[in-house]
Amino acid sequence: MNLLIKSATVIDPNSSFHQKVVDILVEDGYITLIAPKINAKAEVVDGTGMFVSPGFFDLNCNIGELGLETKEDLQSGTKAAAAGGFTGVALMPNTQPPVHSKAEVEYLLNRAKNNLVDVYPLGAISHKRDGKDMAEMYDMFLSGAKAFTDGNRPVQDAGLMERSLLYTKGFGALIMSYPEDTAIAGKAKVHEGEMSTLLGMKGIPSLAEELMIARDLYLAEYTESKIHFSTISTTRSVELIREAKKKGLKVTCDVAAHHLLLTDEALAGFDSQYKVKPPLRTQSDVDALVTGLKDGTIDAIVSQHTPHEIEFKDVEFEVAEFGIIALQTAFSTALKAGLDVNLIVQKMAVKPREILNVEASIIIEGKKANLALLDPNSEWQYTKQNNQSKSHNSPFIGQNLKGKVVLVCNNNHLFKS
Repeated sequence: MNLLIKSATVIDPNSSFHQKVVDILVEDGYITLIAPKINAKAEVVDGTGMFVSPGFFDLNCNIGELGLETKEDLQSGTKAAAAGGFTGVALMPNTQPPVHSKAEVEYLLNRAKNNLVDVYPLGAISHKRDGKDMAEMYDMFLSGAKAFTDGNRPVQDAGLMERSLLYTKGFGALIMSYPEDTAIAGKAKVHEGEMSTLLGMKGIPSLAEELMIARDLYLAEYTESKIHFSTISTTRSVELIREAKKKGLKVTCDVAAHHLLLTDEALAGFDSQYKVKPPLRTQSDVDALVTGLKDGTIDAIVSQHTPHEIEFKDVEFEVAEFGIIALQTAFSTALKAGLDVNLIVQKMAVKPREILNVEASIIIEGKKANLALLDPNSEWQYTKQNNQSKSHNSPFIGQNLKGKVVLVCNNNHLFKS
């Protein structure tokens, strides 16, 4: 594959070409030349007015394989990822069976070979994700798991979390915490506030998230371990992590793209496509999350891509499953939330790789071409026809969105939208 991107602005803080308008020549999967003007025999793509960045990396992606392939398999999931500008995804262990031993890690890595999108399975913290006994984390680490999480199940047992932090510290792996105190959250479906009262539904208090963050920060401080919080969503959560970083704790966190834009007011029509967890919060929470991204408190933006078959979403709100598909819309959502392209690249391409200790994708000569061409001004309609996922559970389907991923390139493969 030979590709020539013309007149695009590079956004890559690790590259000497950062913020420069250049031509980029890719030959056989490698960047062979970067210069103001290049003439070469290659497929030419005009990048005038566009940005070329390292491919995005998603720290929170759910793909049904193993066992739940009717929701999403690796083939459809990585196609959706590529369409959204992602060249790397960290897969949550929310499968059947869960990714709780080296067998599942090795299976997924083998299945994902020679793909445009690099796949990084995350191992479960506890056996079967049941929160009782530690899983075979060291074996999974040796097989390629970079971090450990129980996915969408919080680790309720403080002793188990403490032991896991201490254990993984010994071999340099990362524990990722989904912060929710289930005793407080209960079986509620929406954020506790004015909207839940108006809808007549029991709400999940912000306290359920904040209490778990406070607990795990204390445990990380006590064990002198690093910890990452997945999909924070409240004002106080941002404040707690900001305070912890000032104290010098080794803490990072991410936020789902939809939590930067949508509020619980979207639930007024009981549309189950807006049912996510953590639940959509208030405008003041959204504002705090955006501020947290801008001041460096929040390290990354994730898609939290969660596919479901129609029978799990096209039902009454109370019984519908949590989650939306979001790989293809994450970039547009972040733009609509008012974020600058430079900040988006930092939070969706650069920092996630640092957090997971994955080699940086740098736009320089001689490096493997792992990049995305972004047009923040292009408008497109998200439809069931151009949706690459097997599932269609997105509130954005049928809407006109701004901010298009024109192409992605990685592992000598090319995807063009």
